[in-house]
Amino acid sequence: MKAGSKLPLPAPSCSRTSLHTRTTVFRGYQRDDHLWDIEGELLDTKAKALPIPGEDTLAPGAPLHGMAIRVTINDHFVIQAIAVSMDATPHRECPQALASMQSMVGCTMSRGWRQAIERNLGGICGCTHLRELLFNMATAAFQTLAHELTEGPPQHPPPYFGKCSTWDFNGPVVARLYPQFVGWPPK
Repeated sequence: MKAGSKLPLPAPSCSRTSLHTRTTVFRGYQRDDHLWDIEGELLDTKAKALPIPGEDTLAPGAPLHGMAIRVTINDHFVIQAIAVSMDATPHRECPQALASMQSMVGCTMSRGWRQAIERNLGGICGCTHLRELLFNMATAAFQTLAHELTEGPPQHPPPYFGKCSTWDFNGPVVARLYPQFVGWPPK
């Protein structure tokens, strides 16, 4: 697929009305101190006014959720620091979830990442929306660091091999780009 080309969805089978939009953005940065910042933002908006019982009425297009997370990681994907903001929330109690986010410092964004999030921030310990951002920040971290840390041919298959139809150990992409890993693990 060429850059800028699109694979559009089929046209809807009937007319419809837009009600909700969720936008997520992830960014990765290399820092001057040899660490990495991975940032995630989540924005939910409603197309119509939304009354929130006991609170206020949200205007059309106003943010229902406006949240951001920055994790600072080392070359081994271990979280060194975390910063979180909740600029828009539907309830005044939502920011209570901010303090528990510090429990992620020291966790590694690799195998067991989702379990670490659930263990530290699951249930009433955290915020559903912040957890959702964190889940996907590991992929953004990998996309940020993978090509920056690669020196020479890899000795072991990258962790995404065998996790996607494109990266099938017996598929054409692995055969073309990494023939040393076809049929992994070796017998």
